[in-house]
Order: sequence, then structure tokens, then C-alpha cells
Amino acid sequence: MTDQPRLIVVEDDGEIRALVADYLRKQGFKVDVADGGAALDRHLAASDAPDLIVLDVMLPGEDGLSICRRLRAASRVPILMLTAKGDDIDRIIGLEMGADDYLPKPFNPRELVARIRAILRRNEPRPVEAKKLRVGPLTVDLDRRAITAQAGTAIELTSAEFDLLECFVTRPGRVLSRDQLMDWTRGRRADALDRTIDVQLSRLRRKIESGDEVLIKTIRNAGYILAVDVEEA
Repeated sequence: MTDQPRLIVVEDDGEIRALVADYLRKQGFKVDVADGGAALDRHLAASDAPDLIVLDVMLPGEDGLSICRRLRAASRVPILMLTAKGDDIDRIIGLEMGADDYLPKPFNPRELVARIRAILRRNEPRPVEAKKLRVGPLTVDLDRRAITAQAGTAIELTSAEFDLLECFVTRPGRVLSRDQLMDWTRGRRADALDRTIDVQLSRLRRKIESGDEVLIKTIRNAGYILAVDVEEA
């Protein structure tokens, strides 16, 4: 990531798009704008991948959920989705498709900046020597933020999914509650009605577990625990 992170704001409402872009520029970001999927594709084809995409769900033509799914199939670029206030279905589907976070409209611009910076911090490369862990049948490289299966096949995780996995592998043998996982991965107090962790944990399990294998176990009325040993790789 550069000293001045580059963002692309995808929003079809011209007034909102201009206001958001102007505010983010004043906060020290480089900002490109797009009014939909076609314009976003042109930006992506014409330059290096951005550090983050702010993506509205409600877009004419190809909607934000479809764009998110398409981007995630080919890229790990962080995605912050803007959803209609109270529209839980869009939020859940967005997370299922690999979005890193969401923010309901209308939103406080300062919260938007805080969410963006939190995602960017999670994606910063670590300068220290790589630390690899053997987690059951998996090898987890905490510094490269990479995970491989027993056969050496890479497992692609989103930034949010890796953050969640890191919570478990760095705290082996501990039962972790939903509130703890929410605080550690999203940097704010958990809302009892926020199902983000449940959705992301479900996605993570599908990617790292196979067959009857259980790596993350549910502890009734308590939380979750890593069900395999962790050792230096």
C-alpha cells in the first residue's frame, strides 16, 4: 500500500459520489470515481489495483452484489460495501460474496474513513520475519497472510476471513466469544443483532474444512474454539 492509499468510489448518485470523493481526498486519499460496473472495469483495466473499493449495493444495471462477486472471483482487493439502512439481506449476501465490511446509508463520513483505515491497516504487509504455524492440516503464514492445505494448495481467503482465522490460531485452546471476535476483527463493540461474524465464520469453515473434518468447534452458549493443535511450522 502506498503512503497515499488509492480508492475507487462506485456510486451512481452524482451528488453523493462527489461529496464522498471530496471528503476522502481531504482525508489524504487518492480517489477515483465510477458510476457503475462498466466505469469501474475501465479504471481497473487502465491502472494498478486500488488499495480499496467503496462499492454501493444499489446501482443501475449490474448491482453492487454482482460486482462484488465478480471482483472477488479474480482479486483480493478490499471491498467496503454501502448498503441501505436496515437492509440485512444485502449485508449478509455482500459478506457471503467476500466483502470485507459494510456501512449502512446514511452514514457519518468520519465513520466511513474509520472503516476504510481499519481495513487498510489489516492489509498492510508486516515487515518482520515471516512466522509460519502448523494448524492441523494447514500451514498458516501470518506475515504473508497466506494459508495452504496439506497438499500444498493455496486457500484463498478474504482479508476479513484471514483476520478471523488469525484470532483462533494465535489463541489456541481458548474459547472465543462472538463479542471478542467482533471487537478484534472489526475494531468496534459488537451489536447483538450484527451477524457479520456468523457469516464470515461460516465462509471460513467452508474454505478450510473438508468432509467431516472440524477445525473450528462451536461451544454452545459460549463461542468457538480451534479444535486442532498449533505449532511452529
